[in-house]
Amino acid sequence: HVQLVESGGGSVQAGGSLRLSCVASGYTLPMNMGWFRRLPGQEREGVAAIAGDGRTNYADSVKGRFTISRDGAKNIIALQMDSLKPEDTATYYCAADLVTDEPSLVETEYYYWGQGTQVTVS
Repeated sequence: HVQLVESGGGSVQAGGSLRLSCVASGYTLPMNMGWFRRLPGQEREGVAAIAGDGRTNYADSVKGRFTISRDGAKNIIALQMDSLKPEDTATYYCAADLVTDEPSLVETEYYYWGQGTQVTVS
């Protein structure tokens, strides 16, 4: 049974940085993993994803500001968020899947989800 635990959310001023981490347990081979966010009053949207082989994908809104990375071949990923804007304020979720091997930003491609961590940019 795969479980995901996020950490690293918080509050920051515009222009600042935060780093989110996600640890997946219950599966040893590199999984397809991603970060999604739900802005207030909106649907959850894909932010960044990383395939088991390290290929990455980013939403246009965060390209050049956010970086997704994996700790070697482990199912531990991070999202480095720089130049944060108030519109990045959201609950951020880590997601993982065992079937797809593409770094998808589509919510329905992922089966396992973390509990979410709040990021507030003022």
